[in-house]
Amino acid sequence: MNDQAKMLREQVIQSKYKPPSTFKKEARAIAVVSGKGGVGKSNFSLNFSLNLQKRGYKVLLFDMDIGMANIDILLGNTQRYNIIHLFESDISMEQIIQRGPDGISYIAGGSGLRDIFQFDEQKRSHFLTQLQALSYQYDYILLDMGAGITTESLQLVLSCNEVFLVTTCEPTAMTDAYSALKFIHNHDQSIPFQLIINRAINAKHAKNTAVRLQSVTQQFLKKGLSHLGSLPDDKYVSKAVMEQTPFTIKYPSCQASRAIKELTGSYLIERNSSVTKNTYTFMTKLRELFR
Repeated sequence: MNDQAKMLREQVIQSKYKPPSTFKKEARAIAVVSGKGGVGKSNFSLNFSLNLQKRGYKVLLFDMDIGMANIDILLGNTQRYNIIHLFESDISMEQIIQRGPDGISYIAGGSGLRDIFQFDEQKRSHFLTQLQALSYQYDYILLDMGAGITTESLQLVLSCNEVFLVTTCEPTAMTDAYSALKFIHNHDQSIPFQLIINRAINAKHAKNTAVRLQSVTQQFLKKGLSHLGSLPDDKYVSKAVMEQTPFTIKYPSCQASRAIKELTGSYLIERNSSVTKNTYTFMTKLRELFR
């Protein structure tokens, strides 16, 4: 009887997460992480998302940084709702989504990521149901994680289809980036990583940094690390931050804008030409972790 009850409960749970009748694919989830703060991770997440949006993909950007949320600041918007309002108020996840330039959707960060994993079953079910509905409305969901990896953020990272690791050429940033990669890898050796070198002095310096990280990762973890691309140290990026406008919009012809445009194109070419072996979706993995 217990086995029958368990099977029935599983069937009821799964019935809540059926995709729309159009059979649209679930969004691909990308976790953007760094080993330390100050490497430009959020700025990359925002402008990469905007480039995907410009190429015709629907993107939802989650600001999941605890206490240091800044996507809305980079956009010059006043935060009205964040993820915690989903639980504290009688509103849907659709209602907490804010709109940015070029039609991009984003959810502002709050200070309660840890609380999400401590909610009771009813609230967790509400969160998963709301997120499942959104997952069929977008092509990509980007999770801009906080600097470093915590127990709570690890669960979200492990649910994603892949991880973008952002670092600079500074030795401390490289060391912390490797530590973050190693921590995630020790919990899931199959999750793919893409390396992004930010604020590079020149292309040669960025390549050398990538090669060093790839070598260490292969030697000690036996894991391949793909170098997706690099962004130069561009003064117009800082100017755009001060003006609270994404640099790809404010200065579309600057070196950083051209670099991230090329990086986005390379990513899409790689995605369209690769065959995904992992059949687990973002929501499937997330439900398992919540359970």
